[in-house]
Amino acid sequence: MRCWGKRSFLNQHPADLSWISKIQVNQPAVLRRAEQIQARRVVKKEWQAAWLLKAVTFIDLTTLSGDDTSSNVQRLCYKAKYPIREDLLKALNVHDKGLTTAAVCVYPARVCDAVKALKAAGSTIPVASVATGFPAGQTHLKTRLEEIRLAVEDGATEIDVVINRTLVLTGQWEALYDEIRQFRKTCGEAHLKTILATGELGSLTNVYKASMIAMMAGSDFIKTSTGKETVNATFPVAIVMLRAIRDFFWKTGNKIGFKPAGGIRSAKDSLAWLSLIKEELGDEWLTPELFRIGASTLLSDIERQIYHHVTGRYAAYHDLPMS
Repeated sequence: MRCWGKRSFLNQHPADLSWISKIQVNQPAVLRRAEQIQARRVVKKEWQAAWLLKAVTFIDLTTLSGDDTSSNVQRLCYKAKYPIREDLLKALNVHDKGLTTAAVCVYPARVCDAVKALKAAGSTIPVASVATGFPAGQTHLKTRLEEIRLAVEDGATEIDVVINRTLVLTGQWEALYDEIRQFRKTCGEAHLKTILATGELGSLTNVYKASMIAMMAGSDFIKTSTGKETVNATFPVAIVMLRAIRDFFWKTGNKIGFKPAGGIRSAKDSLAWLSLIKEELGDEWLTPELFRIGASTLLSDIERQIYHHVTGRYAAYHDLPMS
């Protein structure tokens, strides 16, 4: 089991709503910063392989499809344990490092399948479950809490909850705080990752306020998106959330994790996200305890780039059959 430090729900911060109400985000400044990041070449070629292998360790390898079955969850878990072909790792002299993804992420009904598959593989990779009426969050609170309880009972050690966006859009910050507090309590010892669904919050100021409320209510991570919205993980939103994490750390001394999700598909994308975290929060946040990437297809492209780095040619489909 990964060490996450002191449990944040034991030290929740009262909702300082006077602070929240005064917040305004300087949108032009955020957009300028985002443009700078996107225009920059993030990692020199000779360092790319090492950074891509590091990126693998931050991935919450995810399947959230209506046609998920126990067999494709089992395949996902195998890929989480063996994310890069062993001969490629040997060529890079990292085959003995125990490289895995950070977690696997599934729907609540598939948690048992994931736990069983990872146990059979002799792996301690955590199982994360989405919950609370994912992706819309438009179910009764009692139902949402029960969904958390059942996922934890089935063996999930991380819970990715969605917030009720209505509470943000109507400025009901205390109600949002109270709901997330209840999510936190129901998670027990499981870690709480709070999805803000930023593409549906209306403004960057709301993104900052929702980030702060989620952290004050005891979230271990704040997460950009469900991956099901029209707009998912973007750099402007990420900058606002990362600044909120930094401000919260300065105010409280508590480090909260960050998870972008949705639309992160290429190896190049992953390098840009690692670079952003390094610049905004520093190297201490570049650990699976404080940074995750929610993705389903990203790992395949990273493995293709590693294959190219090692062999000098691009992989044909049959070269990486588990991708």
